[in-house]
This record gives sequence, C-alpha cells and structure tokens, in this order.
Amino acid sequence: MKPFILFALTLFISLPLAAADVWKAGVASTVITPEKPMWMAGYGSRKTPAEGKRTDLFAKALILEDRDANRALIVTLDLVGIDRTFSKDVCDALKENFQLERNQIALCTSHTHSGPVVGKNLAPLHFYNVDPTQQALIDEYAITLKQQIVTTVGQAIDSLAPALVQTGSGKATFAVNRRNNTPYALVPEKRLKGQLVGPVDHDVPVLTVRNPVTTDNESAGALRAILFGYACHATVLSLSEWNGDYPGYAQSELEKNHPGATALFWAGCGGDQNPLPRKTIPLAEKYGKELAESVSDVIKAPMPALPSTIASVYQEIEAPLAELPTRETIANNLTSTNRFEVARARMLKREMEKKGALDGSYPFPIGYWNLGGEIDFFFLGGEVVVDYALRLKREHSNANTWVSAYANDVMAYIPSHRVLLEGGYEGGGSNVYYGLPTLWAESIEETIIEEATKLKQAH
Repeated sequence: MKPFILFALTLFISLPLAAADVWKAGVASTVITPEKPMWMAGYGSRKTPAEGKRTDLFAKALILEDRDANRALIVTLDLVGIDRTFSKDVCDALKENFQLERNQIALCTSHTHSGPVVGKNLAPLHFYNVDPTQQALIDEYAITLKQQIVTTVGQAIDSLAPALVQTGSGKATFAVNRRNNTPYALVPEKRLKGQLVGPVDHDVPVLTVRNPVTTDNESAGALRAILFGYACHATVLSLSEWNGDYPGYAQSELEKNHPGATALFWAGCGGDQNPLPRKTIPLAEKYGKELAESVSDVIKAPMPALPSTIASVYQEIEAPLAELPTRETIANNLTSTNRFEVARARMLKREMEKKGALDGSYPFPIGYWNLGGEIDFFFLGGEVVVDYALRLKREHSNANTWVSAYANDVMAYIPSHRVLLEGGYEGGGSNVYYGLPTLWAESIEETIIEEATKLKQAH
C-alpha cells in the first residue's frame, strides 16, 4: 500500500470521535457443533445421522450499547432454523440472566442445510420419522444449545467496551433466482451471457466494530467485529458432514484475513435464491470467499461513523392462513403414501385433539431496529422470498434498509403475493415439511409489509 493511502486510511480511522458517535460493543463466539452423530436438518432425503465434521458450527453474539445505555443484541447461529418455542425459551433465559427485553434481541440463523435438527423446526421431516434414540439426541441438543447461547451472550456482555461503529454496503452476485433459472446445468453459461432472469438482491450490508483511538491504547482502531448479510440459500452442500456452507466459509475467510475480529452472518430474504451451480465443497468455498471479498472491499473503503443511537421494537402479528383442512381431510392424509404428509397429519390431529380446532393464523415475528438514525434493520421470520426485501428497500431507504429473514422463528416459506399465486415449492408446496396446515392467505404480503412499516413509523 502506498504511504499516502495508508496515511489517509489511518487518519480516517483515528479521527477523534464526537460524543454522539461513541458506542459500547461486545462480541463472543462459541462452537455449537454436535458432539454426537445426530440427525441433520434441511433435506428430507437423508436416511442417516451425520457421519462427521467438515467445519465447525458457531453461535456468535454481538451486543451494541448506545450513548443512552440502550442495548441491542444479535445472535447468529449456523443452523437451518429454530422454532417459536426454542426462540421463546432462549429469550426468556436472556431476560432472566441479563435483563434483556424481547425487542432488544434478534436470533438469526444462517440456514445452512448441513447443521443439526433443532427442536421442532421442520418437524415433519424428522419428528415422526426418527427412532427414539435420535429423538432423545435432538431434545438434548436443544437444551445444550440454549445454554451455549446464554453463555455466549454473557461473554459478549462482559466484553462491552467503547467502540467505533461503522456501516457500508457491497455486492456479491452468486445468488440466482431458482424459480426462474432452470435447468441448473445451464446457469454458468447464462451468467456469462447475462441471461439470468428473475428478481435478486445482491446487496451485502456490513457493520463493523472497531476500538476507538486513544493515546494509551496499542490496539487503537483494531477491528473487533464484522456483521454482514446476504440473501441466498445456504444449500451448496448436501453431504453427511457438519458444515457451515458458504456463510461458514465466508466467516472463516474474514476472520483469517482480519485477525482478532469475529465475523457474524445473517441471512437475507433468500427463500427463492440459490447459489448456482452447487453440490461441491470447492463451490461452497468459492462462494464464501467471494462474499468475504465483498465485505473486505467495504471495510477497506471509507466507512462513516454511525451515530450512537438505538431504537428497537418487536411484535408478533396474526399472519392469516387460507382455508383450513377439515377433520376428514386430515384423517385421509394419515393414510397417504407420502410419509411427510402423514407426519403433518399426525401433528394436526394432535393439535385438534388438544385445542378443539386449528388456528386460522400464525403468530409471525417482526423485529425492527433503527441504528444511528440511518439504518432500518428489519427482522422477519420464516423463509422469506426476495420480493419482500426489494419492496421494503424501495419503500424505505434503499441501501440503508437491511432485511433479515430466518430470524426468531423459521415456521415456513413466506411467499409474496406474486409467488403465492404462481404456486410451486416456495408458493406453498413446502408447507407440508414445516407442518403448516394450509397455504398462507393471499393477503400475507400486505399484512407483513404493512405491520413492518408501522413498526418503523412508530419508532
């Protein structure tokens, strides 16, 4: 690097912070790779538990505290998803141990399909299809994971120290709309010719935490945490080994290239986005490196300091479902030749016996943070398709609107009105694997967008 460029970069980092820009931040990381060969999540075709480990899986926590002592905590998990019960249990424990309220917490999963089953997430894929020994391991892992998250958050809180928080945005282009680009074998050729079609979100939001500059601190300006997101399924791999998939490789690459920093990944609205081509470890490594390079480019460029303010809110809305199945329909599905349909029917029959009827809506989680008066950060549950992120960005502040999916509760795919009418896997065909009793109502997109917008307007 040329001397004058180095000087300019150092000057940018080392300028004295105004009081309005001084944060406190803490970060911690814990390995959550299962120690026993338990069932893997994400693919119904699997017939055996995991057979080994290619990479570790992690739970990571980043806590931010603004100048008025308001706190916001994001926990990132190398998992396919978590269910509502597990999420509530974790948040209750965080309140009991650290006095963190629900609106201050975001639990974000990477959606790697090479991680373990957690609780009742994607229950029809495993809940009635594994033997008692495996079910016991699933139950045991959820208990252990909860404690690991609580411990990690405690370590992050213990490490709270003055910090400079900066934000920026990059691009990565390996995500492809999987509904509009088939067969997969032609994707590389189409990419070269610029023939890929369908909506995508290639933004890479980045937030960094650095040590502030003081005259008596040798680590002044040192990078401590890198939080970044991307909207794409973590489905490069479908092997029988634990693996963080491309988000895991991206985090590892960033931590290797920025010693001392902890990298945390959150998944965007990639419900209908795939990394294509896929299926090999070299491709997962390639996409991870590409994403890490995009993040590093943002870090190398001037990043403005984020003013030290946090506003956060959380709400569960009644997301409407379409017409519910009758008792007769459920009874007929108990004899289906599709084992996942049978598993769902068992779950629905049990729910009807317990409650007397099925619920006509689902308590859908929406979180909203405003960071520094500049970043609108939405946290949506489920496997949200890309239309939601594009619409929220269009209707709000574009690149400064960050939209995480797979957050707090992954209960089903969340189609836009367009995708719901088009049908297919993301439009509702996948609901059987989550145990959702029927399709979402046609008003689902308007309901979620309207409520998300209200949360922003109220704060």
